Amino acid sequence: MGVSDNTKGLILAVVSSAFIGASFILKKKGLKRAGKSGTRAGVGGYTYLLEPLWWAGMITMLVGEVANFVAYVFAPAVLVTPLGALSIIVSAVLAHFMLKERLQKLGVLGCVSCIVGSVVIVIHAPQEHTPSSVEEIWKLATQPAFLVYATATLAFVVALIVHFEPRYGQTNILIYLGICSLMGSLTVVSIKAIGIAIKLTLEGISQVAYPQTWVFVTVAIVCVVSQLNYLNKALDTFNTAIVSPIYYVMFTTLTIVASTIMFKDWYGQNVSSIASEFCGLITIISGTILLHTAREQEVASAAASISWYISIASEDPLKNIDDDYFVTFQSSV
Repeated sequence: MGVSDNTKGLILAVVSSAFIGASFILKKKGLKRAGKSGTRAGVGGYTYLLEPLWWAGMITMLVGEVANFVAYVFAPAVLVTPLGALSIIVSAVLAHFMLKERLQKLGVLGCVSCIVGSVVIVIHAPQEHTPSSVEEIWKLATQPAFLVYATATLAFVVALIVHFEPRYGQTNILIYLGICSLMGSLTVVSIKAIGIAIKLTLEGISQVAYPQTWVFVTVAIVCVVSQLNYLNKALDTFNTAIVSPIYYVMFTTLTIVASTIMFKDWYGQNVSSIASEFCGLITIISGTILLHTAREQEVASAAASISWYISIASEDPLKNIDDDYFVTFQSSV
């Protein structure tokens, strides 16, 4: 018996999550090193481009994204995208050991919730319907409902970049990650279209001559570059343990919305299966919130842990020199 397309997509999605989770850590370490020798990425610097460790993270992410790219060819976004939660688990575990960002018991519970939710979604995921040509995908992309979504998405991105980023980018994590997630939802549907075009071409039905193929390629390139730029800013400005879960929740939600509108992933499924997928998604989101909460508690605990070091240097009183008292206040934040 041959392996089903959904199974192929599942395996590729898991492999992708492992590589992407590891890439967050490598890029974070590279950004920290680069920030010590030049302008930080969070304030517009690009010295990280000279840091080998950052490039190692980029290569790792590239491998993960390629696996993710192929996964979308075989399986629907409703199945592939939620499995990205596994990258959060990988990232959290590696951050615990490599970045000394402690994974508390609440964080472990969050990881377990992500795994349980992923299993539920895998069990109830719909079978993929592969369009027969890029022209068919183009018709799906130009239907009124998706055009409204795409227009609204671009409007929000422009507003975040022009108005909100200069004012709140360094203090509000939702600005950078909002841009990444909104652009990411368009990236996924574009990449899915490109992947299907490549698959059809390899099967002997060439899609290269269709101008729609190159429109999807252009959109994907623009969106991917934008995502990488603002994700680097988010990683350099905020803690990895916070960036990963929030990015996952926002990206997953928007991607599923975009894919459902464009590809109608749930068409033909019964109500119980759709409800089960929603429950799985909510379980995963709850897990990421637990991971985030665990990290916030750690930060609050560190802020409250203030150490006082008192060094008293006394001179010989017979020399009639007053004692010098040096009090050093040091916060562990």
